[in-house]
Amino acid sequence: MAFQVLELLVLLVVAAQSIHAITVPQTAPSNASTVDPSLLSVSIEFFAFPGYTDLSATSTCLANIASLRGAHPAVRIGGTTQDRATYDPSLSRAVNYSVASPADAPTSLTYGPSFFDLAADLSGDVTIGFNRQLNDISNVGAAAAEAQDTMSNLYAIELGNEPDLYGSGSPIIPSSGGWTPTTDGQSQKEWETGLAPSVGNIFQAAVYISFPTWSAQGLIPILGSAIDFVKTFSIHSYPQSACGGASTDLNSLMSHSGIASYTSRFKPDAVAAHGQGKQFFLGETNSATCGGGGISPTFGAGLWIVDYVLQAALNGVDRLYFHQGTIGNCAYCFWNTTVINAPYYGAYFVSQFLGTDGASISELSTDSSAVAVYAVYSSSNTLLRTLIYNSNYFDGTGTRSNQTVQLSGLSSSLSKATAVRLTAKDAGVTIGQGGAEVGAVTIGGGMTFGSGCEVSGEQTGESVAVSGGVANVVVQESEAVIVDFTR
Repeated sequence: MAFQVLELLVLLVVAAQSIHAITVPQTAPSNASTVDPSLLSVSIEFFAFPGYTDLSATSTCLANIASLRGAHPAVRIGGTTQDRATYDPSLSRAVNYSVASPADAPTSLTYGPSFFDLAADLSGDVTIGFNRQLNDISNVGAAAAEAQDTMSNLYAIELGNEPDLYGSGSPIIPSSGGWTPTTDGQSQKEWETGLAPSVGNIFQAAVYISFPTWSAQGLIPILGSAIDFVKTFSIHSYPQSACGGASTDLNSLMSHSGIASYTSRFKPDAVAAHGQGKQFFLGETNSATCGGGGISPTFGAGLWIVDYVLQAALNGVDRLYFHQGTIGNCAYCFWNTTVINAPYYGAYFVSQFLGTDGASISELSTDSSAVAVYAVYSSSNTLLRTLIYNSNYFDGTGTRSNQTVQLSGLSSSLSKATAVRLTAKDAGVTIGQGGAEVGAVTIGGGMTFGSGCEVSGEQTGESVAVSGGVANVVVQESEAVIVDFTR
């Protein structure tokens, strides 16, 4: 990645609203959080998965993240349609279903052995979700055994998707007693106990969305000794809803104080899972339910991803799987058939911040609820980079203000650092789909993505002067900047 050196004019041209003085520890603080190499991962809707393998952008977008992090994003294949799917060992096609419109999701479908052949070709860990709602453990057992035999990359198995939402018509629900966290927990225990001898101790348990009423923390004591069959725990998380005409709000989505408050609820489940020696994931997450609504394809949603990933990690989340839904009808998807959407820029940017060398992160305190500053450290606890996020909302009208962050405590031998900026003209910018053209969102001034997710253009590094261990960095409203001390 080529860098052309430009001088970053810090306190000139546009006066900053205020200066935030931050002391940057040169070694990782004792409370720094380790980060999984596949911290940012993806979830793909079950019925749509074969179609995603036909898109060149799928492999390229994932490979881009892998090149930045030194490990491939993990992939979870599941979602609502996993609990509508029946395995057919004689089916020659990967999936079989019919819909009235290509934008629809099927109400039922079958899938065959070649589904697992496609999954086996993915790089990195793969989790497969199976149908528990139909209460056919024999069918799921046959499918899981086929996956185990076919996929050397099989990481975990889910038994049901968001079982807390199962309704009265779900065959799994007992005729008496209803469906509660206890009833579901007993069901998960029975299925895991029954299937473990043939497929192994590789179950991803919980997978709830009605959090925290339904939680991994609550499930653990119900599982009892069956926890030995569990590999990971997962919940699903969407900060906002676009279902049934519900309104969404971009300003609140990308608010740093809002993100910090929202992600703090993950910590009790993460602590409980880690206490059992298990990893804790957001096995399906994105900006808003039901495909995302108007806020999800925006640049602001890309900024939300940056802050959300880092805050989740600080609260003990080991991986976040960002959901990719129906191809062509998915506002929050990172890519589609012709365009790489604005949120992917955030996914790329936070991955660049973490890098192949990033082992732990720490949030550095500021005097602003809207400005966040993070530091990433190497495995030897050496400072590598900081990331500054100004979550003040800019909608494109009026004057775009900025904030100056003064970074102190830097090495006295350092004379300059390099800044890379994630920016757009305002938070509401989208790419394609009736929005702005490619180039409306940029990383480092000139880098964008082509329709197949190939990197286009070059990042331009801004030279940040460091004097006496102090550097000043200006960040506009609705913008993020990486400051790299290794270049």
